[in-house]
Amino acid sequence: MSWSWLLAGAAACLLLKVVGLVTPRRILDHPPVTRLTEAMPVALLGALIVVQTLTTGQHLVLDARLAGLAIAAGCVRLRAPFPIVIIMSALGTAALRALGHAA
Repeated sequence: MSWSWLLAGAAACLLLKVVGLVTPRRILDHPPVTRLTEAMPVALLGALIVVQTLTTGQHLVLDARLAGLAIAAGCVRLRAPFPIVIIMSALGTAALRALGHAA
């Protein structure tokens, strides 16, 4: 990655932040805008999790990370505390890797 792309990305983020700060409150209070701003972080985090779990470089990979994600989802479903979710997911992933079932 070149520095020009990095600086362009940083400038774009700064521009979006400034636009958000100068947008009038009456526009931000519209129900569709409110729903969008509440849903956007969840969608972006979900996309990041899927990409980081199922890909390596440009390739789709199904390995121990997917099992770790499934274990984490199960723990969340059971309403386990966050540290327990992380520990159980890491232990499950490490166990599969130790057994040689996934890279």
